[in-house]
Amino acid sequence: MIGRIKLEKSGRRGKPFWIIHVILIAGVLFFVVPFLWMALTSLKTLAEATHVPLIFFPAQAQWSNYSDVLSTLPFVTFYKNTFLMALGRTLGQLLFCSLAAYAFARIKFPGRTVLFVFMLSVLMVPSYVFLVPQYLIMKDLHWLNSLQALIVPGLFSSFGTFLLRQFFMSLPTELDESARLDGANHLQIYWHIILPLAKSALIALAILTVLWSWNDLIWPLVVNDSTDKMTLTVGLASLQGEHGTNFPVMMAGAVLASWPMLVMFIIFQKSFIEGIAITGTKG
Repeated sequence: MIGRIKLEKSGRRGKPFWIIHVILIAGVLFFVVPFLWMALTSLKTLAEATHVPLIFFPAQAQWSNYSDVLSTLPFVTFYKNTFLMALGRTLGQLLFCSLAAYAFARIKFPGRTVLFVFMLSVLMVPSYVFLVPQYLIMKDLHWLNSLQALIVPGLFSSFGTFLLRQFFMSLPTELDESARLDGANHLQIYWHIILPLAKSALIALAILTVLWSWNDLIWPLVVNDSTDKMTLTVGLASLQGEHGTNFPVMMAGAVLASWPMLVMFIIFQKSFIEGIAITGTKG
């Protein structure tokens, strides 16, 4: 009788875990299947890609789709422009957002809360609202069709400041007080104490910024029309034809464009998840 009760209790405890695992597996499939479908489509013929009912696996892998997309588009130039844009934006946000976050989290000055609320209000405005003003600024600066037009508007973000501020507020204030007793100023505290402790949060912001920059389409499409300054997303968009699209070739280009981000996330996923988790521990 006692053994039966123990089995029933253990069964009741184990059931929710099975449900959680089923939900997690369903979530994994929901996110992984599109990538698998993209990779499989890149190896199909156009007839197989548009066949009804769907054909999951190609009869013969069409590796020529990759050579076709590489011969159609200057992928090396697109990679270079996208890499420089992502690198510039990421370094800029790590610097400027961390400085602003340190000021909001560790320095008490009049109007700090009001100014922070105003900064967060930018997140409630759709980014498309800023397209025309930013374009006019780039035009007046004679920066159209240039790398600085791609990088400069993305050097700062309210979200990045909020993310780092949450982490900085979770650090004990005794660190600042001890440093000030040793004669350190705010810049020294920020550089030698806060930033080394914020490695996970900085990596999380860096990954988010790189992903956002790598996938950005609207702004590069608006500000640049020169092939020499196009990014990967704009180049892939040009593969969509008005009277027909070669979907296997487009998917081959998408695979070539997305693999660096997949590799980066796999390498830094532990730090990314840790940084996102820690930044929400204190408001």
